[in-house]
Amino acid sequence: MIPSPFRLVVGLICIGSCLVGFTADWPRWRGPLGDGHVPSGERVPASLPADPEVVWRMKIGEGLASPVVADGRVYYFDNVAGKETLHAIDAATARELWRAEIDGTFSDMQGPSGPRCTPVVDGDRVYAQSCKGELKCLNVADGKVIWRVNYTNDFDAVFIGEKGSAPGASRHGNNGSPLVDGDFLYASVGGTNGAGVVCFNKRSGKVVWKSQNDQAGYAPPVIATVAGMRQLICFTVDGLIGLAPGDGRLLWRVPIKTAFARHVTTPVVCDDIVVVASHQVGLLGTRILKTGDDFKAEQAWLSKEAAMNFSSPVAVGKFLYGLGPARNLVCVEIPTGKTQWSKEGYFTTSADKSYAGFIVMGNNILTLTDGGQLVLFDADPEQFKEAGRAQVCAMNWCNPAYADGRLYLRDGIKGAGELLCVSLVR
Repeated sequence: MIPSPFRLVVGLICIGSCLVGFTADWPRWRGPLGDGHVPSGERVPASLPADPEVVWRMKIGEGLASPVVADGRVYYFDNVAGKETLHAIDAATARELWRAEIDGTFSDMQGPSGPRCTPVVDGDRVYAQSCKGELKCLNVADGKVIWRVNYTNDFDAVFIGEKGSAPGASRHGNNGSPLVDGDFLYASVGGTNGAGVVCFNKRSGKVVWKSQNDQAGYAPPVIATVAGMRQLICFTVDGLIGLAPGDGRLLWRVPIKTAFARHVTTPVVCDDIVVVASHQVGLLGTRILKTGDDFKAEQAWLSKEAAMNFSSPVAVGKFLYGLGPARNLVCVEIPTGKTQWSKEGYFTTSADKSYAGFIVMGNNILTLTDGGQLVLFDADPEQFKEAGRAQVCAMNWCNPAYADGRLYLRDGIKGAGELLCVSLVR
């Protein structure tokens, strides 16, 4: 049993992150801090109604990109007539304000023919990245392009598609959202000529630095303080790396090689341990150490029983909550890698296709299953305790967005679907 004092840390965030304003927005992948947490002070449900109110719903095109919410607008990304298209709509009414074509669509056997990367809103700009590696910075007022780059044409990144043994983003598309931090935008570009990771000036698109030869995986980069230093952490085709955000200098590297490099999970940082997962390798905890000016990465633990595929977990205190290899919700102690509990029964798809999006809401965690069911459970490492469930949509592989008591989500795995706004707090 876990000592009772651990219950006191349930609301704490154990992921280092840059300081941003706490608002009712959900402007990027996994929310304001990029860690899946609703900021403290925001309204969250203590339980789930059996039949949540659907404020509005609308038909949208194919795609797997998550919606985001900022300044009273929802931004979603779908396939419109063979083009990956970004839309801005009014969050209250779903009225479309503008749409902008980003790139031609890409299709394979894994899912719908449409965008797979969650857009990023930062102030008066929104950034959208296509499967083929077209990155555009748009004006939020009207969707006009401010600057653009193309990973293949401008940085010699490889994009092959579902052919042969092509790994990572070169096979199934550029899915990992770019990261905005201060004046900079960081992207896993995947250029093998020294442009594996690129730092751009977010306002002008000018390249600030390029680093490494790593092809891009599917995971987004994160910034966290590890071993006393803020670091840019990337989970690439070649493994897990830590870079200096200011100049791209390599601080440490952990080689991780798997067939086709299905490296998807967003890195989670707790103290000096970085956690990522691959269905082939397992759930991996890497400890980062500093000696003088040098950093060293060493394996802290490896858990096969908690291996995660392409669903990113969340951390609450020193515990990780996610979707395990047996279609099971799991809780893992981050310092040791020990599985605290496992709960089955919420997923009906095969293990290789099971998915869940997680949002930490105070003392609870909300998950959207691939079957379209919301499940609210306690963020409690001692035991699994459900606080409610409700069916809200159809099959999906998408993280929802949460803002001001409302959940924004999409469905549709093998074709067009719907975008919904669901009220969870009245």
